[in-house]
Amino acid sequence: MSDPTEPESSARVPLVELNSLCKHFPIRHGIWGRVEGHVRAVDGVSLQVQEGETLGVVGESGCGKTTLGRLILRLLDATSGEVYFRGTRLNDVEGSDLRALRQKMQIVFQDPYSSLNPRMRISTLIGEGLRIHHLAEGDQVDRRVDELLDMVGLPGSARSRYPHEFSGGQRQRIGIARALAVNPEFIVADEPVSALDVSVQAQIVNLLQDIQRDLGLTYLFIAHDLSVVRHIADRVAVMYLGKVVELATRDQLYGAPAHPYTRALLSAVPVTDPAARQQRIVLSGDVPSPAAVPSGCPFHPRCPEARDVCRRVVPEFVDPGDGRRVACLLHYNDSQQQQAGFNLETESLTIAAPTATSADQES
Repeated sequence: MSDPTEPESSARVPLVELNSLCKHFPIRHGIWGRVEGHVRAVDGVSLQVQEGETLGVVGESGCGKTTLGRLILRLLDATSGEVYFRGTRLNDVEGSDLRALRQKMQIVFQDPYSSLNPRMRISTLIGEGLRIHHLAEGDQVDRRVDELLDMVGLPGSARSRYPHEFSGGQRQRIGIARALAVNPEFIVADEPVSALDVSVQAQIVNLLQDIQRDLGLTYLFIAHDLSVVRHIADRVAVMYLGKVVELATRDQLYGAPAHPYTRALLSAVPVTDPAARQQRIVLSGDVPSPAAVPSGCPFHPRCPEARDVCRRVVPEFVDPGDGRRVACLLHYNDSQQQQAGFNLETESLTIAAPTATSADQES
């Protein structure tokens, strides 16, 4: 059985590596705040981001995409698991050492309206990071701010204005300039175009691609719009209830999705060409609560291809034969089925009723 933590390319050391990363938020009740369960926002994610690539992370709202990005940057502390950046284990880094590493890792937030301090001029918003990390002083800060504004397609006159004087797309450009100010190597783009008009979305995506080409950046691009991800990502990770269920190259995932959940997501993407339209896969039921994750495969209550075994066995990442990783029992070969203690030929197809475990039971 394939190990999702092993290097996807033995010739390259990943820029970012996650090993069994978890974030469980406690559910507290009563006057004493007694813990009565946990919300499993991120549950055992292992993946690698290679230098210079764009890894897209997609899934429905509440699947853990944003939490995953914040865990990588140490904006949230993990419940368990490990995060590595250039071989350095970030879990153990604190204080000035963490600040130095954060210079190399930045984030572009989803909401361009709330992510910029309305009381600060643009020159201060962009130049603040330069001063904090002692990258420039005095007139050097002003020159660097002008360079960054030009890089993101804004005039130098924008430096003296306030955020409320700009449109949503312009504010997002300012957010990108702020992230670039400290010369990062890795940027988490947390749904950077979801709050923008469609015409502006294309401009921002093209801008991010141009900047990546010019500066050699690495992106973790979080989105729920698969059409946007298709244009920018080299590889795509599909998340469901805090877990990655499929990890594949862009061409593999969009050309022949392997996981039933991925196929359902792609079937919902609007297609303008009538000849290319596919039958819509409508999933039954609602997304289960991450506080009561179903037993076995977390997707089995909604899966149109679920078997009885899907309620019992938690799928691990396997390679279906083309180099991708997919967490689905239907892609287990004979030896993997034997090792896991089941045989697909004897398992009946079932529309399984939701079966929730307790919030503290380990998957």
